[in-house]
Amino acid sequence: MKKTKFSESKIFQVLKEAESGVPVPVPELCRKYGFSNASFYNWRSKFGGMQVSDMKRLKELEEENRRLKKMYAESQMDAEILRDALAGKY
Repeated sequence: MKKTKFSESKIFQVLKEAESGVPVPVPELCRKYGFSNASFYNWRSKFGGMQVSDMKRLKELEEENRRLKKMYAESQMDAEILRDALAGKY
């Protein structure tokens, strides 16, 4: 997955600016900070209503989930190799 060049704090800043009382059109915000409209709407759907600490915690949980999935896949592969060896399919 491609890593974004925008940090969580920068994304949070852009979302707060969009939610503020000053009516700034989304395309203008996107041009100002250098990202696409689609990125803004993806960020808003994912991070809308969160605080910076919530965003950091979400990133930590996603990283932990990725690591656990990798560990599970490796253990399943090891178990499959052992089953094949015990069955004489080597």
